[in-house]
Amino acid sequence: MEVLGGAAFHRLENAINAATMRQRVLSNNIANVDVPYFKRSDVAFEEFLTQAIGGQGTKALAGKLTDPRHIPINGAYPSPSPQVVSDESTAINNNRNNVDMDKEMALLAENQLRYNLLSQQVGHEAKMMRIGIQGSA
Repeated sequence: MEVLGGAAFHRLENAINAATMRQRVLSNNIANVDVPYFKRSDVAFEEFLTQAIGGQGTKALAGKLTDPRHIPINGAYPSPSPQVVSDESTAINNNRNNVDMDKEMALLAENQLRYNLLSQQVGHEAKMMRIGIQGSA
């Protein structure tokens, strides 16, 4: 039996990995703000997750609804892995560097909030599992 290894927890784990990877990528962008010809990178995860949940990826076995009160069965959603993507199309500075310090700092703050939320969710999931096993007292 997978206590904290279900599909939802696996997606949560991948989201934390994406936030960790994004932190490193954004820090690298900020560190290279003055390097000529440097092109910023970002992490693509949320887009892949939306595609997987939206059914644009592989189709899973769908359940048949025989009553309007039934809950739709869409199968297990795959949990994509985060990927680093490079933005080669733009240039902000005369030296062809496309790192905007204000944007990177805002993205860094947003990512920190996202990471905090995800880590709180993992703690909550573990707490609920512990309460379910031991009881509330």
